[in-house]
Amino acid sequence: MKDVTYSELNARGTGFYSLLAIFGAFAGIGLLSSWYMEHNGHYVTGMTNQIVWGMPHVFAVFLIVAASGALNIASMGSVFNRLAYKPLSRLSGLLAISLLAGGLAVLVLDLGRPDRLIIAATYYNFKSIFAWNMFLYTGFMGLAVIYLWTLMDRKMKCFSFPAGLAMFVWRLALTTGTGLIFGFLIAREAYDAALLAPMFIAMSFAFGMAIFILMMLAAYNGDNRPLGDYIIKRMGKLMVVFIAANLYFVTVHHLTGLYAAEHSGVEAFILTSGGTFTWHFWLLQVGVGAVVPLFLLACPFTPLTRTGIALASVLVIIGGMAQVYVIIIGGQAYPLSLFPGMEVQSSFFDGVVNRYVPSLPEIGLGLGGIAIAAIMVTIGMKVLRFMPASLADADIDPHFKPAAPAEAPKEAVAEAAE
Repeated sequence: MKDVTYSELNARGTGFYSLLAIFGAFAGIGLLSSWYMEHNGHYVTGMTNQIVWGMPHVFAVFLIVAASGALNIASMGSVFNRLAYKPLSRLSGLLAISLLAGGLAVLVLDLGRPDRLIIAATYYNFKSIFAWNMFLYTGFMGLAVIYLWTLMDRKMKCFSFPAGLAMFVWRLALTTGTGLIFGFLIAREAYDAALLAPMFIAMSFAFGMAIFILMMLAAYNGDNRPLGDYIIKRMGKLMVVFIAANLYFVTVHHLTGLYAAEHSGVEAFILTSGGTFTWHFWLLQVGVGAVVPLFLLACPFTPLTRTGIALASVLVIIGGMAQVYVIIIGGQAYPLSLFPGMEVQSSFFDGVVNRYVPSLPEIGLGLGGIAIAAIMVTIGMKVLRFMPASLADADIDPHFKPAAPAEAPKEAVAEAAE
């Protein structure tokens, strides 16, 4: 492999600044949505005292989980010494920081009063998983910055492996903590499972890889930089493993729920009788987000193409959003079992499936978080040397062999001799 040269994003002119303006507009929509909900109260959203986590939390959890998975490439290069991925470690770290910042921005703005974060940062109840996550999120940010420092400063190069290893362990802890936010909620029958922790790790691997592939394709095509098929196809094959792992944990999670008698009701709700949640699960999460991408990436009868990998990445993201929606919203929609084994009758929604319709401010706030992450990635690539100048096969494929020059026709050789 040749020595890698890094450079800033070369994009200039109206196209680049128009893209930033679009991202800025969506970020502004997010801020306006937050102001609207704070000014009028949460009654203008679809959230109620039965469903207290809505679409902003779906966006936030998706971005936070994907932030951990975005470090797949950096971990493969720094920890597992895969040479093909090492040139992309810087981009991987930048994307991880940006996605986490975007997800946390959604959570903070959803508080109504962002200054309440000061209380969360100064008073801790260590019996709460949310207090643990305060340390996991801030630690992730700090370690990611240190890791990028070791990659970008030659004097710190010798520390890149221990920093990468620490980052790898921390990202697994962060995703485990995010999954256990739900796994520790024994009152909700759809949660209450330690299996959610490894499932969230598998989710992060798939979501983060899909976002990284799309970001890399957009950046290199938009900047007219060489991008060979070798690295794209390797990522596509790796994503097959991540999608299959996510589908495996989803299957085991629901089979476990069906086996346990106390969870049979919520499993029937999600899998058969949940209306929109059942459609989201089978059509979007399983079909669009897993089966179709696996067909595009692993079908032995069709070649693995760049277009197929990009399409599979888009579908994984759509399926990922549906998966988080089913977990968060579907888990709250199913009624609480306050007195197991007893029939409860009252006028306060006991035994009634909770209804939830997302409002425009909630969706706007979520899109604002995505826009914040996109702005951070774009500006980061523009002002610092995160991007390898070339990802052509000749530069990163350790087994690359240049094509032999074509032989001239014998008639042409004879004419040249004459």
